[in-house]
Amino acid sequence: MKKRMTFGIVAAIAAMVAAPLVPSAASADPARATASATSATKSGPTSIAYVEVNNDQLANVGRYQLANGANAFDVAIIFAANINWNGSKAVLYNNDKVQATLDAAATQIKPLQAKGIKVSLSILGNHQGAGIANFPTQAAAADFASQVTATVTKYGLDGVDLDDEYSDYGTNGTPQPNQQSIGWLITALRAQMPGKLISFYDIGPASSSLSSSSSTIGSKLDYAWNPYYGTYSAPSIPGLGKAKLSAAAVDIQNTAQSTAVSLAQRTKADGYGVFMTYNLPDGDVSSYVSSMTQVLYGQAATYH
Repeated sequence: MKKRMTFGIVAAIAAMVAAPLVPSAASADPARATASATSATKSGPTSIAYVEVNNDQLANVGRYQLANGANAFDVAIIFAANINWNGSKAVLYNNDKVQATLDAAATQIKPLQAKGIKVSLSILGNHQGAGIANFPTQAAAADFASQVTATVTKYGLDGVDLDDEYSDYGTNGTPQPNQQSIGWLITALRAQMPGKLISFYDIGPASSSLSSSSSTIGSKLDYAWNPYYGTYSAPSIPGLGKAKLSAAAVDIQNTAQSTAVSLAQRTKADGYGVFMTYNLPDGDVSSYVSSMTQVLYGQAATYH
């Protein structure tokens, strides 16, 4: 399933030395050790790279380095596992390409982590009526959180990314979204994975719920970002400050390079602590990546 094509159209129309992670409530930035395995450092926003593993290799994230040897990207996100409906509850599902990436952790995940890059698993709906916004009870949310935690633990991942798209709420007799669901899920994930990243792709009914949530819920998140590529708009989640937000959203394969540069410039000028990119392809796109890293970190990126 190819991601975000709808939202790309909407946007157009609308026009680390690796360190143990700690919850966002207790850390200014758990993912950014700003260093590679060689202890080279950088100063600037945490850089996120989503990879469509149906088409591209996650390991490619680790091939980009700044001129001084630091990682160009700080967090790699496997896109994407799904929330399926089994007739009675939400279940975590990996398609064959996601499962293959997890099974190939020795070549796809661990080499990134050895460089100080954190690896998270994105989770979103699958048109079956189950999603992060419609858990009917706290126990149901905790059950799904346990499934996520088991996968993160089994494959040695660094966290999870929550995305409220493609759920088709109401399908298969599933309930409609409610205000408590996303908070229940985040609270359960934080309790079960106290040292892991929890990020949020700021879209859907879950976004509306979080925007009016208490700062207690927001403080359990590590990051949130704008979901509309080629645009600049920071999420508004109580308890999550500018250091944890990406107002910029860049689709590396579809956002014009000049737009990406402009978004990087605004990120720096406005003091946001995260810069989110999506769709890093296989092969060398270091010219495009460099155009952003020159602004964000004052260094060009090379491909190794």
